[in-house]
Amino acid sequence: MSVQDAAPHIPVMLEEVVGYLSPKAGGRYLDGTLGLAGHSLGLLRASAGGAELVCLDRDEEALALARARLEEFPGRAHTFYSPFSRFEDALAELGWEELDGAVLDLGVSSLQLDEAERGFSFMADGPLDMRMDATSGMDSAKTLVNRGHFEELKRIIRDLGDEPLGGKIARAIVRAREQEEIATTSRLAEIVSRAYPPDRRREARNHPATRTFMALRMAVNQEIEELKTFLERIVRYLKPGARVAVISFHSAEDREVKESFRYWAKGCRCPLEQAICTCDRIPVLRVLTKKPQLPTQLERDRNPRSRSAKLRVAERLTPAGGSL
Repeated sequence: MSVQDAAPHIPVMLEEVVGYLSPKAGGRYLDGTLGLAGHSLGLLRASAGGAELVCLDRDEEALALARARLEEFPGRAHTFYSPFSRFEDALAELGWEELDGAVLDLGVSSLQLDEAERGFSFMADGPLDMRMDATSGMDSAKTLVNRGHFEELKRIIRDLGDEPLGGKIARAIVRAREQEEIATTSRLAEIVSRAYPPDRRREARNHPATRTFMALRMAVNQEIEELKTFLERIVRYLKPGARVAVISFHSAEDREVKESFRYWAKGCRCPLEQAICTCDRIPVLRVLTKKPQLPTQLERDRNPRSRSAKLRVAERLTPAGGSL
């Protein structure tokens, strides 16, 4: 697919991300989820091309398209075929020891959703895959759906999908696969829909399979594990005053970001009953979004895929525990 053939790309909450990171000439920034380069281009344009970026993605097709778009700023964006949890490898290759800012957009890209053969969406029939990187060696959604134990499927659909009918749907999947292998997105969507009681199907705002597909995608790509690893490691690479912005689309993702930011923003961790602090810990981050920032109504109307987005931002403090 060429840049011209790719669907128009609308980066989620671009103005907010650029505003919080305030990119400057000479600054070094990380875009851990490059996608089609919407946020990276926004940061480069805001710095008048003076910033420098390290950009990661584990989708080879998206990476190729993004590289073409980034030619607007030759030599300013260093792209790597890599999951964002391994950002340290990219920094080491470049010889970067610090960052002036970082951004993650945890949503699935339009490119992935719109290509039926990737198996991310039930809107068009395709193979049941859902891997962001089909060469990674990870099991596909087809393998998970057809071989996963009932309890595992129930947990994934209930916890990662926020789906109250997780047990009922998992049982329907197990029954269906006993008759015939579940190989396509349309077949899985049909099974999930039939597991819904008729009255709930009628009242549902979204397709009954929406949450199940999201949960399976997150499990296949180990998205929560990736996020945890990133949040544990990114802080040590932020300069004092640098900010990290994370856009999430799922309650489990948002919870991980919120808890991680709170952990790094807390000073003393001694037991409450202990009168004198002996841990000598000081806050490392200052949380700038006490509650997650949501897209404006204008953005939600213009880009429906932004509706569930939540942005959280934190700032690296100075060694003395203060902000710049």
